[in-house]
Amino acid sequence: MTFCLGMTMNEGLVAISDNRITSGKEVIQARKVSTFETDNGCFFIMTSGLRSVRDKTMTYFREHLNGDDSVERLFKAVNMLTSQIRKVSEEDKPSLEASGLSFDLHCLVGGQMKGDKEHGLFLVYPEGNWVEVGKGTPYQIIGAPGYGKPILDRTLTHKDSLAFALKVGFLAFDSTRISAADVDFPLDVVLYKSGTYKLVEHLYQRDDFREISDWWDGRLKELIKELPSEWIDRVWSKLWQLEA
Repeated sequence: MTFCLGMTMNEGLVAISDNRITSGKEVIQARKVSTFETDNGCFFIMTSGLRSVRDKTMTYFREHLNGDDSVERLFKAVNMLTSQIRKVSEEDKPSLEASGLSFDLHCLVGGQMKGDKEHGLFLVYPEGNWVEVGKGTPYQIIGAPGYGKPILDRTLTHKDSLAFALKVGFLAFDSTRISAADVDFPLDVVLYKSGTYKLVEHLYQRDDFREISDWWDGRLKELIKELPSEWIDRVWSKLWQLEA
């Protein structure tokens, strides 16, 4: 399982990905985000799915990107990536399916090239087709979306700051980490401020967030206690009548 979260805000982009990879009973650590800075701009790629498919696709992609200086729009980088996904699919999909495995690779691509008026975020499917993540729902999760999605849906808007998005993104990750055994630290964070054409990266360890995670647990419990309880009294009164 994987947790990769991309958020597109008015100010720029936030990308968060865990580093845990499970294969049978083995657990290893490996990055799921790759960053690229060229003369024409910058972007990141986060991946979820079979690691072998991911590694082969990214190797092919890097080779093609290094030999092509015409990628001045982000969607062209996305199209270059999808062409390599389809190539790997042609090469590996039959043997994977014969072994009972599906060809699985989802990607999030975010950044800005010199030919783009603004930054962008794209979701790429295993078939090679893609959609652009819009302002209405300014985020996308690949891997394990269910546990972190509620807090994002309740709080995040495109107008929020990058700092706010990073806070909400961590809480979405922390909720997933607690509920999904195969998502865990270390945590990669990539930030992009629109118009800078430079990515900022940082790797967080468990100890970096231990205090914050404990604070959030305690605050949630207190908020539940403070929740208005008039609606509970209606059912409690029926229970008390039984006891009487």
